[in-house]
Amino acid sequence: MRLQGKVALVSGGSKGIGHAVVELFAKEGATVVSGDITPPQGPFPAGVETVQLDVTSEDQWASAVGDIVKKHGRLDVLVNNAGIIAYEPLDELDVANWMKMVAVDQTGVFLGMREAVRVMRKNRSGSIVNVSSIWGNSAVAGAFSYHAAKGAVRNMTKNAAMTYVGEGIRVNSVHPGFIDTPLTQAQAPDLNKLVIDQTPMKRPGLPTEVAYGCLYLACDESSFVTGTELVIDGGYLAQ
Repeated sequence: MRLQGKVALVSGGSKGIGHAVVELFAKEGATVVSGDITPPQGPFPAGVETVQLDVTSEDQWASAVGDIVKKHGRLDVLVNNAGIIAYEPLDELDVANWMKMVAVDQTGVFLGMREAVRVMRKNRSGSIVNVSSIWGNSAVAGAFSYHAAKGAVRNMTKNAAMTYVGEGIRVNSVHPGFIDTPLTQAQAPDLNKLVIDQTPMKRPGLPTEVAYGCLYLACDESSFVTGTELVIDGGYLAQ
């Protein structure tokens, strides 16, 4: 029960990594709210709450966090997990697709952190976990907007960590490698094989393996950890 008594909000909680985080946090004793624009793919544990959350919407973020505070009196943990991916190289990328990526993967994280910090400052405690990517640390050809957004999440995390370190708020990022989720399952098999073949462990990661990393950063066991990057990638970035 590593999160006993804590209230957590997970964006993009309906599937993939987010769903695994919701399940694990509930198992570990948290009151969990899953925010997403789609219904959950598969059942949640008893007691998990759901809320409509388009992470690009200021109003929906304010409503989601406000309702949590009104009902539970606090928000202890935010996991900014919602995200999309695209592979256009710079010279083929139009402004509309660039703006869509930035809106979901970068602005969504900004809005979530802003709402959470406003609550956590009053309680002088809290943990924010932002899901970035190995492509927030390094690059491959193409996927220009995704690299840009995930790299921004990496440094937004560090900025918030340093800004609020004296107020009991910890902010860290998680950097998954190739994870077997509905998002990657929808990609071309040849593309997936290429990344898996380049991963030293020669397999995809599981959503639960990322969820356990989020759990560590969310719970009090990581009380001396802020502004760090937790890489969960089967050894990819160690090469």
